[in-house]
Amino acid sequence: MRTEDEEGPVAQPDGTETDLATVLHALGDPVRLELVRRMAEDGESACSPDGVDAPRSTLSNHWRILREAGITETRRVGKARLMSLRRTDLDTRFPGLLAAVLAGGRR
Repeated sequence: MRTEDEEGPVAQPDGTETDLATVLHALGDPVRLELVRRMAEDGESACSPDGVDAPRSTLSNHWRILREAGITETRRVGKARLMSLRRTDLDTRFPGLLAAVLAGGRR
């Protein structure tokens, strides 16, 4: 079992376990959608990205929901956690979904 200080991936669902309703729920929140858009544009993200107006504890919850939905992958580097978009898994499981969501207008 991994301890919090070890490097490597954090437990997350397999790409085949991803459920459409869960993915849509996760993407339905404006903060989570912004986090996904940023990762699509910039790549890997830290836990508290610049310009996101939300408390750290709230961001942790958003990252957990995205990870558990199979949208993001989280890896540990020392004490830091870095998140990345699981684009290939999502595109394989739900072709065109991520592109459609990302092409949608911003609020």
